[in-house]
Amino acid sequence: MARTITVGLDGSPESRAAAEWAAREAALRRAPVRLLHVWQPVPEPMAQAPLLGAETHQHWTERIPREAAEGLELRHPGVEVTTEQRSGAPADALLDAARDAELLVLGSRALSGLAGFLIGSVGQSVIARAEVPVVLVRAGEQAADEHVKDPAGIPSAATGFRPVVLGVDPGSPDDTVLTFAFEEARRREATLTVVAGWNLPPYSVYGLAAGVDPRAEVAREQTAALTEVLLPWREKYPDVEVTERSRLGSPANHLVDAAHDASLVVVGRRIRRSPFGVHIGAVAHAVLHHATTPVAVVAHG
Repeated sequence: MARTITVGLDGSPESRAAAEWAAREAALRRAPVRLLHVWQPVPEPMAQAPLLGAETHQHWTERIPREAAEGLELRHPGVEVTTEQRSGAPADALLDAARDAELLVLGSRALSGLAGFLIGSVGQSVIARAEVPVVLVRAGEQAADEHVKDPAGIPSAATGFRPVVLGVDPGSPDDTVLTFAFEEARRREATLTVVAGWNLPPYSVYGLAAGVDPRAEVAREQTAALTEVLLPWREKYPDVEVTERSRLGSPANHLVDAAHDASLVVVGRRIRRSPFGVHIGAVAHAVLHHATTPVAVVAHG
């Protein structure tokens, strides 16, 4: 049996957008969706209030996942949808549920305009600690947003998918992240755009001082390194069209630029066992705060 795609659901617009994205992804993967609603017990003083008592609270917490599941089943008839409720700290409950999940999907409010995700403490904690891929979906995300426009320039979910964008460091590529991105592109029959950003080595300042510009040579070296990394993956996934972008400058900035025309952005996050602080990684953190398309953060060793 396929492992589930688990969605953190709280009834907010962003969590409903996450549930819709998860259902579309489940159809591509032929996997079931589990809607997980986490509620914290009502404090004793509130439990005595007539309008905010435990029974009213329980009624709403049961209604949210039930109505969400009914809606998903209507809009995505081929997808199996189940619901689950847990009590306790939301981050801990989501992480525990993710242990047997294939994917964890969370919603996030948009910052503003063209800005990216507003990630609360729960989302940051989950992303930093989860060992399964975590996908962030903004409120208002629509299926048509992930597809190219139709010939008349009108958004449509019936057209082909926009590219999947992957950030890679050619000096330390990871198989888990690469596999995830290639599989997502294959499922969507979409182009995989692989982005690598690089900076000039410190010694290049001496060449510049002498009137020698090393950028062309470094660019050739970096491009060759990226091509070499991707060669076995092109052979493994011959049906996936791959576009390589190796450019001078911040990897995060290049990824954010590429995300404007993407259906999904994939970034890696190194697993850290330290019990102190929340560590997402500089590139993943920047992409989450500036990308406008769904972002998958894939943990790796």
